[in-house]
Amino acid sequence: QVQLVESGGGLVQPGGSLRLSCAASGTFRGIPIMGWYRQTPGKQRELVAIITSGGSTTYADSVKGRFTISRDNAKNTVYLQMNSLKPEDTAVYYCKADILTYGAFAVSSYWGQGTQVTVSS
Repeated sequence: QVQLVESGGGLVQPGGSLRLSCAASGTFRGIPIMGWYRQTPGKQRELVAIITSGGSTTYADSVKGRFTISRDNAKNTVYLQMNSLKPEDTAVYYCKADILTYGAFAVSSYWGQGTQVTVSS
């Protein structure tokens, strides 16, 4: 019943910007945490940024000062504004949401399909 749909990936030059979006649809009581992860070939998927329903944020050290995570609770959507992009930011970016569904005692994790971000001159 729950689905996450990502958008906004693409190809940009170093120093450029992209804005990723991830919208959750379905039936649920709430989404305590939404966030973004990324993965490159041969590496483990890593946390980029997370945000709680109350607006508290956590960032990976590698993106602090360059990326900004935000969410629109009315739209059940999380965003990732990526500025000053570097080639090392190239990866598949995945949206993740910890969702509390009706009748559940704890949250369940849902993943988006992933969107490619390529930073190259």
